[in-house]
Amino acid sequence: MPSPSAVPPEDEDHKVVVPSVVEAVVHGLRQLIMSGEVKPGDRLIEERLTERFGVSRPPLREALRILQRDGMVTSKPRRGYIVMPITADDIREIYTLRFALERLAVELGVPVTDPARLRPMRDALEQMRVAAKKNDQDAILAANGRFHYALILLAAHTRLAGAYESLRMQLQFCMAYNLSFRQRLYSDPDDVVRRHEALLERIEHSDVEAVLHELRHHGDRAFLDNLEDLIGPKP
Repeated sequence: MPSPSAVPPEDEDHKVVVPSVVEAVVHGLRQLIMSGEVKPGDRLIEERLTERFGVSRPPLREALRILQRDGMVTSKPRRGYIVMPITADDIREIYTLRFALERLAVELGVPVTDPARLRPMRDALEQMRVAAKKNDQDAILAANGRFHYALILLAAHTRLAGAYESLRMQLQFCMAYNLSFRQRLYSDPDDVVRRHEALLERIEHSDVEAVLHELRHHGDRAFLDNLEDLIGPKP
């Protein structure tokens, strides 16, 4: 058996990557996208990003693969990774469809006869509270997504859940922009918690019209009105 000194060094593209480094890069890349510093369609240049984050290419590429899985970036031949192209009209369509699906879920699932079915929403809201106290935008975004998916599941409608699931990654991308916009507008991490507390309270009181009203005024209007400024002009 060769001594440790005789073992050749690993090639940079095949070295073992510490998960915490990848997570830090994922967080940093998300912040670049959510803040608008890089916009939809912008190329993510590896040399600049490795220098910015102080990492080698393997953790950067793993982080980019994670963001590709999450629908925030995509890979193009001869261009490498770019921020997922999306227009203001795309986001408006996504939000319109989201409201239609959530409205149907409320109409089918409220009132909730079994309180245990509300547990996933309550758990997601508690995770949101913890994340807001830490001002952890990634965790807030994840809890937000879990909350709304739990709302969809109240309907106990397989095809409705499947339709929402097909939209979920695009919606997560839009929610990331919305969350970043509201944070810049209000500088209040608890804003997202209060909005979801109000929505859950109305569901718990089995008031379908109040729930639908809350969904229609769930903090999206200002975001949708400022989309061109946030994501840039049409490509």
